[in-house]
Amino acid sequence: MFSTASLWIPFTIVAALGQVARNAMQRSLTGPLGTWGATNIRFLFGFPFSLLFLVGVLAFTGDRVPWPAGVFWPWLLLGALTQIIATGMMLLAMNARSFVVTTAYLKTEAIQTAIFGFVFLGDQLTAMKVVAILVATIGVILTALRPGGEKSFAEVRPTIVGLVAAAMFALSAIGYRGAIITLSGLSFVTAATYTLVWGLFVQTLLLTIYLLWRAPKILRSILGLWRPSMLAGFMGAFASQFWFLAFALTAAANVRTLALVEVLFAQGVAYYSFKQRASARELSGIALIVIGVALLVAA
Repeated sequence: MFSTASLWIPFTIVAALGQVARNAMQRSLTGPLGTWGATNIRFLFGFPFSLLFLVGVLAFTGDRVPWPAGVFWPWLLLGALTQIIATGMMLLAMNARSFVVTTAYLKTEAIQTAIFGFVFLGDQLTAMKVVAILVATIGVILTALRPGGEKSFAEVRPTIVGLVAAAMFALSAIGYRGAIITLSGLSFVTAATYTLVWGLFVQTLLLTIYLLWRAPKILRSILGLWRPSMLAGFMGAFASQFWFLAFALTAAANVRTLALVEVLFAQGVAYYSFKQRASARELSGIALIVIGVALLVAA
């Protein structure tokens, strides 16, 4: 009989591809829109697509979605709020460092997710999975660190911002998985998509209100750039849909460790779009990431 248990692997790979594409699109919009304007496009323009996803899922599964229990909302808010902070910090870091190196900083999220998942959700990790996470994380550090260290705060700041962004993304993953698993009596597809809709709704509402209050010109600029923003919003919703499907099936740490393949995809984007070449040290780190991911899948 067919089992859905291993579907989190292709779901995660598709999500990682979509996320790299979305990050590249958002990075290109940071100039005209600013950090928080570029952050909002993934929510404002992604939310309508999430509604379309939900309509399609409900038509396919026939599920009837009940009003979520009270325990759903704290988890959802944890996921939504930390993701807003993480996305803004990610874009700040990307403007200060190369696209691929910033992505590497963000991928320290895997080991942080493992810790948070164990503490907050009781997710169990086998010895093999712990080794896989450590090997991949060492690869990330090797990819990210500059030879000779960074001397000034101006150089250290992007590193700090990237690492804190990774912690926020880790908490976001835990929050969303926590919300999804509180939805009982639904197919995993419906639970994931329903959580995505609420998450994007909260994020769109909060960040749009903030921009109306603090930077209404930015909001008008977003609407003026609706074509590229629409594409970035779709890619954001598309990637998030597959992240949530993976979270519905396995521990967030498993998903985020396999997601380290995103560094490989980012390297391709950096080379072909931004003309940024990888050093031998970065390539060695990427090789360790591949080994760690392979160990995780084998486990």
